[in-house]
Amino acid sequence: MNIAVRPAVENDFFELLNLIKDFADFENCSDKMTNSLEQMKKEKDFFNCFVAVNKSGTIIGYVVYFFCYHTWAGKSLYMDDLYVKDSFRGQGIGTELIKKVINFGKEKNCHKLRWQVSSWNKPAVSFYKSLGANIDHIEKNCDLLLD
Repeated sequence: MNIAVRPAVENDFFELLNLIKDFADFENCSDKMTNSLEQMKKEKDFFNCFVAVNKSGTIIGYVVYFFCYHTWAGKSLYMDDLYVKDSFRGQGIGTELIKKVINFGKEKNCHKLRWQVSSWNKPAVSFYKSLGANIDHIEKNCDLLLD
């Protein structure tokens, strides 16, 4: 597959928002999806994303990340989403996207990359384990809506 992985730009937001909605549907959490194009534009300084683009210029996958600080490890990256369109899975695109984040974290002297995976998503769990990820079963998500 001939793809390019590049940083997302504001002109990608409309297409990305559709993929984000697809991801929310995939996760059976579409009722939790409240983001909008207007919000993404307003908060663009906080949106760090790489996109996988095919030769026709269509975004077929994305990965969202941000800097964080883990007291046990120090400066780190958190990967919020890694998503590839269903029809493009199994072609190494997810691998290219996560490698981009891993290399970015190394370039920025981060000590750790953390993310979550749904326990029911067996293909993702296997993929992450193949990369050497340690998947624990101790922590649970805690969300508190602020608006």
